[in-house]
Amino acid sequence: MTAPSEVAFSVSPPKDPAGVEEGEGMQARIERLGRQRPAKFKTVWTEFGFCFSLLASMIMAEYFVSGFNVILPTLATALDIPAQSQTWPANVFSLITGAFLLPFGRLADIYGGCTVFMFGMIWFFLWSLIGGFSRNYLMLNFCRALQGLGPAAFLPAGVMLLGSIYRPGPRKNLVFSLYGACSPIGFFTGIFFGGLSGQYLPWGWYFWIGSILLFLISSIAFLTIPSDRYERQAYEVKMDWLGVFTIVPGLLLVVFAITDSSHAPDGWNTPYIYVTFVLGCLLLGGAIYVEGWIAKMPLLPFDLFKVKHMKALVVALFFSYGVFGIYLFYASFYIEKVLHATSLQTTAWYTPMAAGGIFLATAGGFLLHLLPGTALMIISATGYVVCVLMFAIMPENPNYWAYIFPAMIGATVGVDITYSVSNIFITTSMPRKRQGLAGALINCLVFLGISVFLGFADIVATATSHLGLKESYKVACWFGVGCAGVSLLLLVGFVKIDKAKSDLTTDEKAELEAEVNMMPVASRPDEVETRRES
Repeated sequence: MTAPSEVAFSVSPPKDPAGVEEGEGMQARIERLGRQRPAKFKTVWTEFGFCFSLLASMIMAEYFVSGFNVILPTLATALDIPAQSQTWPANVFSLITGAFLLPFGRLADIYGGCTVFMFGMIWFFLWSLIGGFSRNYLMLNFCRALQGLGPAAFLPAGVMLLGSIYRPGPRKNLVFSLYGACSPIGFFTGIFFGGLSGQYLPWGWYFWIGSILLFLISSIAFLTIPSDRYERQAYEVKMDWLGVFTIVPGLLLVVFAITDSSHAPDGWNTPYIYVTFVLGCLLLGGAIYVEGWIAKMPLLPFDLFKVKHMKALVVALFFSYGVFGIYLFYASFYIEKVLHATSLQTTAWYTPMAAGGIFLATAGGFLLHLLPGTALMIISATGYVVCVLMFAIMPENPNYWAYIFPAMIGATVGVDITYSVSNIFITTSMPRKRQGLAGALINCLVFLGISVFLGFADIVATATSHLGLKESYKVACWFGVGCAGVSLLLLVGFVKIDKAKSDLTTDEKAELEAEVNMMPVASRPDEVETRRES
């Protein structure tokens, strides 16, 4: 059998601008490349600025999700928002973001992640600034909808940049762990400034503080993110316009029907509800046909799901992020409306989410290459069960440490581990030319999961409103427990993810297999042949 060190330099070794160290074998070289700073960054400060920009962008996306739920009661009074319409300003942001992620992911694959990321950040800044000047309910909804296009652009572009610049290995694990931790940190940041604005400042400052932060992050990003536009031109990726015109309106119409059905005059019997739902389903059915049989470069290629365990993982993630959306909305309202906590008290109660996210990010960066991804995903799914279960069984005048604190820990365990492990698995499973698709798919599951399941939870809560506010919120949380249970069962029975160790990239594996296939069978290195067959 040929030794690994011989294979390393006889068949497609990983590229290393720094050169090969004397006597270094293939596995040792892969391990070293997985730990060292990418060649794109000339100094540690450039890498730090790059990582700060991308991680902070995730914080700002979550800032405008969580904090808005906290300030929504204040906005409802100030702008005279009807009770039956209060879900929409919270939901339309996630809906627009989720619907446009795939087109923007494709634009990132065409024009480069840097270009699309900067566009998204600047757009997000402008409409966040304008949102603070809203004078009525319609203007607020309009600004929230246009805000959603910002994360739709910069989130897939950000994942694409991280996934393409960092090789599989401990350094990539650490960066993605920190990126995942920014979700609960951003959630807490939004709640903090939402509570501050709702209690001590005019509510517009919630938007204006976000705008200031976005301006600072965009400035750092402009100086530190390496341009990849010319690299992307080599792949000759084209936009799938038929896919855009079927997927985007299909998603918008279906989620609109689900979300608005509980507040329509006759529920699902209201004409505009079933018309939009049927039309949306027809468009999504057409999208399946277009993507599978017509489009030459589909927005969502079906061969993506040929990756082992990908189908079950995608469904499990959709349910998991749906549970997170239910938790974000109903936990905030339960704390404020049922437990009558002040805005700042609510902020203090959410502190464990931020602290837990920082701890899990630090620990995860050092453990993801040591522990199987499946075990970590099962732990995260258990966290999702716990976070909604605690509110579902919560008694009168609950003890914070017995109920709310475990819920906060469960939520951060759920979202932080799920996001880190799934990001690494999906980006590592795709070639460089599809990293924009990888980022779009990951974030589609997040935002569409939140929108769809929050809509279903709203239906459940509205149908049980005769039981009283507290009990209807509890029923919505029980619905979340059921969804979390489905995700847990899928992960236990149908998903297997290995350790996130240093390895060849997907492109390098493809090059390796191509070279092996060109060799006569008798001259193929046994170890490479075994790897190719497996």
